[in-house]
Amino acid sequence: MQNGTLLAAVDLGSNSFRLEIGRFDHGRIHRTEYLKETVRQGNGLDADRNLTPDAMQRGWDCLARFGERLAGFKKYQVRAVATQTLREARNREDFLVRAHKILGFPIDVIPGREEARLIYQGVAHLLPQSDERRLVVDIGGRSTEMILGKGLEARTMESYRVGSVAWSMKYFPDGQFTPRAFATAEVAAKAVLDEAVNAYRAGAWDAAYGSSGTIGAVSDVLTASGWPAGLVTRDGLDWLLDRLLKAQSAERLKLDGMKDDRRAVIGGGVSVLRAVFDLLGISQMEAAQGALRHGVLYDLLDREQDLTDLRSTTVQRLAGKFNADAAQALRVSKVAQHLFVMAGAGLPAADLARFQRKLEWAAQLHEIGSQISHSDYHKHGAYILDNADAPGFALPELHRLSLLVLGHRGKLRKLEVNFEDRVFIQQLLCLRLAVILCHARRDPDLKGLQLECGAEPGRIFVLNCRAGWAQAFPQSAHLLQEEVLAWQKTPWTLVVPGP
Repeated sequence: MQNGTLLAAVDLGSNSFRLEIGRFDHGRIHRTEYLKETVRQGNGLDADRNLTPDAMQRGWDCLARFGERLAGFKKYQVRAVATQTLREARNREDFLVRAHKILGFPIDVIPGREEARLIYQGVAHLLPQSDERRLVVDIGGRSTEMILGKGLEARTMESYRVGSVAWSMKYFPDGQFTPRAFATAEVAAKAVLDEAVNAYRAGAWDAAYGSSGTIGAVSDVLTASGWPAGLVTRDGLDWLLDRLLKAQSAERLKLDGMKDDRRAVIGGGVSVLRAVFDLLGISQMEAAQGALRHGVLYDLLDREQDLTDLRSTTVQRLAGKFNADAAQALRVSKVAQHLFVMAGAGLPAADLARFQRKLEWAAQLHEIGSQISHSDYHKHGAYILDNADAPGFALPELHRLSLLVLGHRGKLRKLEVNFEDRVFIQQLLCLRLAVILCHARRDPDLKGLQLECGAEPGRIFVLNCRAGWAQAFPQSAHLLQEEVLAWQKTPWTLVVPGP
């Protein structure tokens, strides 16, 4: 990454959407612009967990404004992530398809633990380097993330379905603050968070930090009222609860340091924060400057380097865990990438390298289901990936990888993929051909092998072999003819000229 490069992170939270733009300078990212809008998509989930039209429109309107600011940014400079509300929404694809077009960049719905990892990265990068053991807590609109880490490494991560928006809607539906409502909300929060006690108990960390959202808002109010700057304490929380009860409602609440957009969800946020303090034995928590969006920015840097890309480490871990044949995986990977360079001719170098890396991951993982069943190992491998804890991966990204694993063998017509996605189809074809050519589990003879892909809008692949190749390798030639038949049942055509 060159010094001076602008990077941008878009955080589609349950309460607010945020845009953070920073300039890369010698390993650090310095803010140049920050935009935040209260969208409250978390309020827009109906009883069937579908986003309402109004909630979707609020999100689209905000992203249109963000998109205007991001005009001119390249794909590698921007990453947009969505959290709990879109993890829950049954109709999230309806929102995301249009949101992608409006923003101009893809939006990754990230798993809860991945959100927790990125939050820790954001917090840790903006703290002084230290050997202290850190507890980081982020109370968002519909989820709460807890992380234990040291330095820049997150070691224990979890996400719980409890947050300021969800708890305000459920326990303070009319914005009324009563002792009974707070007591009920805190007990309910503890019931959800109770399993965190063992992993995150006092003694497992040296200092506690609160990221963004609720904790930042509480810290602002306490600081404005004369409490120690940037700290949330038990006494401070007791004082704040007393002030909320005296106000009796969110509408009547007037506190220095309290932003208008936070009043409607402060009841739920405070009740969850008090539950966290009680359960984990926290006496004080420092409000951190870093947050999810900062972690996304620094993760962009890692994604540019294969050696530091956490996804590569995750792939290696999964391959090892399921005892995939490393030699065969490497063999298939080399052949698939060799073919993809030919099929992907014309792609920009940066895009070609990125797609090759993902094809390599698919090759490394294509046999992980073999430990479960040999005959249907591709199906089991895809299931593992769709349900794995895979740090570094967004849910759609992991699903795309699972589709490559599922589709690397067997029938194509039943594969639920977008056959209009040219790059994915090229990746899929190259992986399937590599598996065929490596069927004997030894390095294949690729001399004279050429893969050509018809120019847009053509949908024809031609695999040319040197004279005599089919006679020298009759089983491979037979499998390639079977592959020709498999592609006839799709919108694409594979041609393997005869001898």
